[in-house]
Amino acid sequence: MESLNRMAVELVDEAIDFADELAIDVHELDNGAVVCDFGVDAVGGVEAGLLLTEIQTGGLATVQTGVGEVDETPRTNVEVSTDHPAMAFLAAQKAGWELSVDGFEGLGSGPARALVAEEDEYQRMGYRDTSDFAVLAVESDGLPTEAVAEHVADRAGVPTSGVFLPTFSTASITGSVTLAARAGELAAFRLSELGYDPLDMLSVTASAPVAPVPASDEAAMARTNDALAYGARVHMTVDEPFDRFDEVASTAGEAFGTPFSDIFDEHGWDFYELPVEVFAPAHVTVDIVGGGVEVAGRIDEAILAESFGLR
Repeated sequence: MESLNRMAVELVDEAIDFADELAIDVHELDNGAVVCDFGVDAVGGVEAGLLLTEIQTGGLATVQTGVGEVDETPRTNVEVSTDHPAMAFLAAQKAGWELSVDGFEGLGSGPARALVAEEDEYQRMGYRDTSDFAVLAVESDGLPTEAVAEHVADRAGVPTSGVFLPTFSTASITGSVTLAARAGELAAFRLSELGYDPLDMLSVTASAPVAPVPASDEAAMARTNDALAYGARVHMTVDEPFDRFDEVASTAGEAFGTPFSDIFDEHGWDFYELPVEVFAPAHVTVDIVGGGVEVAGRIDEAILAESFGLR
């Protein structure tokens, strides 16, 4: 398979070419790194969020919108489908790079992580990327600085001129879209954490509602996680049976039924202090090739409606 970062940078080039149409801004830093503002100072939008999701998954997923319902009201949904869930979701899309550089704080996702390959997923898959480019999507309320780009370049082993940092705020249209697109990644990550071989995941299709954009990043963190834990649907096809498929859905966690605003408040709004099992999709079906079908979890529209301001 071609380098994840090589495939992602081709999509970044597309974003740069159509920056006006996507309502994004492009900034080349003095050290040659490129920051693409997908929704910090720029407006961004649904199309920007869809393309950003393709970038985050290294071009290995099909991403599209549809219309569903929450509490009998129309709601945009994001659907993501891939035949390479381990690579697209775990090696690329997962938000696993905490950025804290000279006062800048952000959370990195995307294929640049595979150039460092220090997280457990890479050992499980036996994969490490090699590329002269590093594409790291950054979730932050500010745009990355030259120091951030140099930090990424140093850890990824690429020149600063090869660093591309598409960046978005949680409280943005782009943020709501690209975070709703994480339902499949959460299922793949949860299953991997439970001990399932990521390479035995054959295909995943997932959807979740796009949360309304609130005034603050904290409120957006709560709403976008509610959208996944209480509104996401995932269909997986896998190669091997497993006795813990029922633990993939958010219903398996002790916190199920509690809005994320309360969960975050209980943990001081520290993302890294939350129990890992809260990050899971609501409703999951698993087809086992040559075997049976497992179903776990359920949608909770009452919590979604309250979180989204519909009640």
